[in-house]
Amino acid sequence: MWLNDPSDLLRLTLIAVLTYPALVALLRVSGKRTLSKLNAFDLVVTVALGSTLATILLSRSVSLVEGLLALALLVALQYGAAFLAVRWPPSQRLLKSTPTLLLRDGVLRHDVLQRVRISDSEIRQAARSQGHGDLTRLAAVILETDGSMSVIGREARGDGSALTDVPGL
Repeated sequence: MWLNDPSDLLRLTLIAVLTYPALVALLRVSGKRTLSKLNAFDLVVTVALGSTLATILLSRSVSLVEGLLALALLVALQYGAAFLAVRWPPSQRLLKSTPTLLLRDGVLRHDVLQRVRISDSEIRQAARSQGHGDLTRLAAVILETDGSMSVIGREARGDGSALTDVPGL
């Protein structure tokens, strides 16, 4: 069937016009952290927000007020978890993974690469994309908590203070 009830289109339009700005406002109020590069926890919240928005728009059984409350609760929970992670560091172990050292002093750590399912060629690609042509001149390649790779050249290592939270360094 192409269209069950023409009033469904009006409802969908009205709910979208009201819900979308509300979601944008909630995300703006919650701060940049909500929209930053995603770690596993942030990804779950983002997917849940999208799923909730779709349910609000398409399900007649969910009222606008219920949907807005669901969105607000998800954003509040994410904000609360981020607040907790900043104020009580032990909670970070539950919410975030730790950075993983993939290469140290020019030597690939093959056991770690296998464990995190990253190939040698992906390390070389990360090095090239950050302007490095020689792995032996790298101090470290780190798999960050958001899935990106940081490449640190030996000359850029300095005192290594930015690497203190990376196990194995």
